[in-house]
Amino acid sequence: MRFSVPGMRIDYTRTPAYVSVFLLLCSPREVIAPAGSEPWLCQLAPRCGDKIYNPLEQCCYDDAILSLSQTRQCGPHCTFWPCFELCCPESFGLTNNFVVKLKVQGVNSQCHSSPISSDCHSKRYFS
Repeated sequence: MRFSVPGMRIDYTRTPAYVSVFLLLCSPREVIAPAGSEPWLCQLAPRCGDKIYNPLEQCCYDDAILSLSQTRQCGPHCTFWPCFELCCPESFGLTNNFVVKLKVQGVNSQCHSSPISSDCHSKRYFS
């Protein structure tokens, strides 16, 4: 296709490829997605077992998807947030003592190497 303006001549059949790519990338386009969903570009969706979860609202704990605000029992005297803490046995035998430790983000946290969050046997409540 040839288009000419007095004093200017443009040949659109010989438009460089980078101009075509630029026009395609910058042209408005509509993304078709289910209502309420947001695209996660260039990221693998986190999985818990065979289910996908949103790490901004949930975590995976023992192959179950939990809300970030959910708590669990740690020994007879403590609660902990499984999304952010570990429940670690401190001693075994007749007196089972537990310690809540912080999960270190970006690492596979383990009881022996994580910092202590709270000591459960010092929080005994008597009625």
